[in-house]
Amino acid sequence: MVIACLGWGSLIWKPDGLPLASEWFMDGPALPVEFSRIGDGGELATAICLNAAPCRVLWAVLATDSLEQACRALREREQIPAEREDGIGVYLPGASATGPLAQWAHERQVDGLIWTALPPRLGSEGRLPTSEEALAYLRGLSGEKLDHARDYILRVPAQIDTPYRREIQKQLGWT
Repeated sequence: MVIACLGWGSLIWKPDGLPLASEWFMDGPALPVEFSRIGDGGELATAICLNAAPCRVLWAVLATDSLEQACRALREREQIPAEREDGIGVYLPGASATGPLAQWAHERQVDGLIWTALPPRLGSEGRLPTSEEALAYLRGLSGEKLDHARDYILRVPAQIDTPYRREIQKQLGWT
């Protein structure tokens, strides 16, 4: 079973125990990703946002024997508690599956896809910040948190080109 993991943030440069069987490929599916989740380290992390413009994400094959093993490895890497039912997205192509994700998986002969599915968060879980709120949050940081937040945004692959990222680059000069 070929299981791939989709990525668009720190998972790319810091897999921390995620069992990768390949490099990260840049021709992943287009997904609606935005800099919209305040991470535990203070960074403005990327997350799937259903109303965001799609951008091409990255993907890698995992060295796992089962979908369950792959999900467990990603859950551990992302430090998502086992009792939390959301947090890991899963797609299993089926014979009747249609749409861009199904086509993408079929073309690459992938039997299963997983990804981090934590929602946007600004103050409360699920709350999507506006671009102005995201900028205000970043402007309010200092010291190590500011350094960490800037490093995160600068390390996210350039192909994750979102409206918020362009505004952060324009307003804060983080390029």
